Amino acid sequence: MSRPLRFLVTIFALLCSLLPLRHAQSAPALERGAAITDPLALRELDRGRLGLSRMLVPARPADAPLTDGQLFALPSMAPVRTALDGEFDRYTQRHNADLPNETIGVGTSFDFQLFDRALLYSPDTRFVLAGIVNRMDRAYLSEANCGEIRLIYRLTRTDAPAAGDAVSPRLPMTLNLVLRAKDHNAIDGKGAALTCAEIARRWLAAGDWPLTGAALAEKLTSEGGPLDLVGPENIDRIETNLQIAHAPKSPIRDFRTDYLLKVFDYDARTRAFEEAPLENQIDRERILTDNNLRRDFKAWLLEPAHFSELDRGTILIPKQYLSTRAIASTPIGFSPSDLQPAFGLVQEEGAAADPVFTKTDVVAALEGAAKRGIGPQNIRSVVGFERRLNDITCAGCHQTRGIGGFHFPGVDWMAANPSNSTVVPGSPHFFGDQIRRRNILTSMRDGEWPDYSRGFSSRPQLRGSSELTGTEYDDGWGAHCYSQRANAADNDRSFESWTCAKGLACQVMSDASRMGMCFVGSR
Repeated sequence: MSRPLRFLVTIFALLCSLLPLRHAQSAPALERGAAITDPLALRELDRGRLGLSRMLVPARPADAPLTDGQLFALPSMAPVRTALDGEFDRYTQRHNADLPNETIGVGTSFDFQLFDRALLYSPDTRFVLAGIVNRMDRAYLSEANCGEIRLIYRLTRTDAPAAGDAVSPRLPMTLNLVLRAKDHNAIDGKGAALTCAEIARRWLAAGDWPLTGAALAEKLTSEGGPLDLVGPENIDRIETNLQIAHAPKSPIRDFRTDYLLKVFDYDARTRAFEEAPLENQIDRERILTDNNLRRDFKAWLLEPAHFSELDRGTILIPKQYLSTRAIASTPIGFSPSDLQPAFGLVQEEGAAADPVFTKTDVVAALEGAAKRGIGPQNIRSVVGFERRLNDITCAGCHQTRGIGGFHFPGVDWMAANPSNSTVVPGSPHFFGDQIRRRNILTSMRDGEWPDYSRGFSSRPQLRGSSELTGTEYDDGWGAHCYSQRANAADNDRSFESWTCAKGLACQVMSDASRMGMCFVGSR
């Protein structure tokens, strides 16, 4: 990474922590009605039936938090521990093979500093409820379940004293307990069938409540509240995000941090969380080396209906093309890199000599869609196709406008002063997507057919709203942008709308892609 890019990435990181506070002080919270981020309310919910202990072991007393030593001793979590242990071993082995001259291990004396696995299984750590996120915008995957509700827990030390606002006992790992928004045959308190419209109404209404702390927690879980009917019976899967290793800047490399992403589906038959493929996490290595898999994947993705779903961001790639692990390396900058999950799949300069998709393939797919009267929303070029392949994957999305490798690091209510502890519970991508998510909730509530499409991870869909105008989420200082050429015909149509607000200019980070960030015009 060049010195100017390191400088601008640092500035962008500062923007991630400062500008959301400025927005929150002058306008309603972007996540209103679509997420619960009140620190004191989350503390009460964690101490009640939404704590991880009660969700996984309902009979357990609410006042008995589940330590990680106890958590990973549960029969239901045995496959999770086995899989995570295997991933640590695999990561270390691959590092030793790829970078034999750089040491790896636990502690600051190593070039690559591994996460200390002993902390993950310790009696002195536990997962603390750090946020609740409504993902009913994903109902296109299972309309009967109305999408998902996510309880996000952050790994936290319980033996570390709170020594002030600057000290946090949190560790770099989240556990996402994914719930069906509506369980099978769910009914409300009056015996009526629960509908998606009713669930959406409850969430949106909660966004207008002038409550905080225990009062908010009580109303959220009371009869008719959005969390009233959320319980262990809704559990669908667990998703984990762990900072597996960190490499500080050294004479031979820039700093780098790797995040391990895993998914475990709940199997009602075995009553355990079993390792599963990550949604849309393309298994690049297998596809590039298995000719049959390459041929089948190419044919499947270029089929007009699937190509359209890819464009809209609603695609669900079959499991045979997916991986059960993902390493999201950050930062990756703005140029194509083999750290990106789709690198080498599409014909581009610097990519593999024998790509799966040639420029001719993509152009033909676009022309075929046009003949069918299907106008693209996002993919209007070969580069747009390649970017979409990257950002539909788990790793690619987490590499884009995240806080490190997280999109929701969560609220830290265990700090000495919870009200000031975490200014930004979510990443710029998280906050930028709230307009789209709330628009979908509104459509559900009103009985209208939702538009489930989504834009690229770098730039949010505005859905006619001006709420993000001038912010770092859209076109303000620090936003991702595309540098326009003088001749409009020379601009990439997939990104021609990625401009900067008045007074700002797009500072190019990659001459190859012309992608950059919005900064003051005189810079």
